[in-house]
Amino acid sequence: MNTTTATPTVAATSKRKKQWKAKDWMPYLFISPFFILYLTFGFFPLIFSAYVSFFRWEGVGGLSAMTYQGWGNYLWALNLEDLQWPEFFSSGFWEDMYTRDFWRSLYNTLWIGVVSGVPQHLVAIPLAFFIHSRFQRLRNPILALYFLPFITNTVAIAMVFQSLFSRDYGIINAILTTLGNWSVAGFEPLSWLFPQENVEWGRPEKTRWIVSFLIWWRYVGWNTVLYLAAIQTIPKDLYEAARVDGASTWQQFRYITIPLLRPMMFFAVTLTIIGSLQLFEEPYIYTGASGGIGQVAETSAMYMLKIGMNDGDFGTASAIAWLLFVFIAGLTYLNNKFMKPKD
Repeated sequence: MNTTTATPTVAATSKRKKQWKAKDWMPYLFISPFFILYLTFGFFPLIFSAYVSFFRWEGVGGLSAMTYQGWGNYLWALNLEDLQWPEFFSSGFWEDMYTRDFWRSLYNTLWIGVVSGVPQHLVAIPLAFFIHSRFQRLRNPILALYFLPFITNTVAIAMVFQSLFSRDYGIINAILTTLGNWSVAGFEPLSWLFPQENVEWGRPEKTRWIVSFLIWWRYVGWNTVLYLAAIQTIPKDLYEAARVDGASTWQQFRYITIPLLRPMMFFAVTLTIIGSLQLFEEPYIYTGASGGIGQVAETSAMYMLKIGMNDGDFGTASAIAWLLFVFIAGLTYLNNKFMKPKD
């Protein structure tokens, strides 16, 4: 009896040993660095920030300095107290909202995101179609020129724009005032269209426009590459059949290109939404970390940094980060609802 029962036990043990040969566990060893780095620098900070958002914590005091606040950090960031909700549809209500730091930064973020994001796609789609249809041999060099701003260092781009829009030494003012003061026989024909004195580009009503233009200029090439890649997957037979039927270039673009670009449009717009709500580098560097006069270009990410690093309140900064995550998730859901291609 003993011999009979021992035999399968030894066989089972031997089988288990065979299952853990080097060729079986070595792949897991090779990919383990990625998971270790991700858990350390990705997953853990994410969970820890959610945990910290319920505490008031100044990092220099160590973990023992944490004070539980519950939802206090979220309520403080939202700052919805004393709002006149019955006047929701009045201008006074929204002016009051704009005076509250978090909502002002969120408004600035959405404003810059819309003004810079929508034109990106309105320009990138027809531009990609034009490059695809008109350029064959020079397609890649031309595309590289449009893509160059995207791979250029953000600090360098922002500093160049600071120089371009400098009040006293900027080339933009030099060109505009030259045109405005251009005289022909004592008559200045362009004075009604161009300024004759240097423009103060740092004024609040101009700062957001410049930041938006900077972002548009940098990312329009990226979106052009995305749409061009999608256009190149469209079967040429469709365009040939359309030309045989007498379709014009505009009709081909409207009835073939646009509908078949819908999946890429959904993807590109999703990236734009996420990137716009996380906007930080361009306005931070261009405005010198101040957000401009009256903080008109201070985005939510800049406000979060100010609360966390300048004020040392990492709990509230974490709460702002998660509030921003909720807004990103909400807008992404709406984009998914209305733009995602249907099967």
